Amino acid sequence: MKQKLILIGNGMAGVRTLEELLKLTPDRYEITVFGDEPHPNYNRIMLSPVLAREKSFDEIVLNDWDWYHEHGITLHTGSPVSTIDRAKREVVTADGKRTRYDRLVIATGSLPFILPVEGHDLEGVVGFRTVADVERMRDAAGAHRHAVVIGGGLLGLEAANGLLQHGMEVTVLHLPDVLMERQLDDSAAAVLQQTLEQRGLDILTGADTEKLLGRERVEAVRLKDGRE
Repeated sequence: MKQKLILIGNGMAGVRTLEELLKLTPDRYEITVFGDEPHPNYNRIMLSPVLAREKSFDEIVLNDWDWYHEHGITLHTGSPVSTIDRAKREVVTADGKRTRYDRLVIATGSLPFILPVEGHDLEGVVGFRTVADVERMRDAAGAHRHAVVIGGGLLGLEAANGLLQHGMEVTVLHLPDVLMERQLDDSAAAVLQQTLEQRGLDILTGADTEKLLGRERVEAVRLKDGRE
């Protein structure tokens, strides 16, 4: 009898693990996957080109619906696991569904860091991790003109570039004195900033965010030096 294996998290690492298990022991497990997004497995690293309209979502899918079917994998999308009952060896989804397991793999990934400042929960404040985040940014670009990106690391600059491609006026706020300080020295960072500013980005370094302003929807960012 096959062992019941449950994977919590339908992302790149978890599904890659399944691919290796299927190569090594193709008939050992009855596999069930729970993912909180309504999609098959996709390449999260390529969300920036999707935002910039350089690629479509279909082009970044790694394992399509047919792949799960062909390998006998039961996929539950839009079905986040809320509890693991270790005594009963069951996982419980947010809607109360229970599924038993013999082996459990947890590969839920991470969540984007949202600055815990006043106003961080206003409408219009978006992280950058999922296809849904990309869709929210696209919708914002269609209805609004100004965008602020907090963080001048690689992902922040990719988000800023994508929003710029949608015709928004984009300001990047970065706390350190140079962009991408983990990857670049001061000289290289200066060249990068000059290049991005020539493309149309407004970049403020040494910018320490104090609060996000707005009643229901975010309207401005206030820095600790008083600038808005």
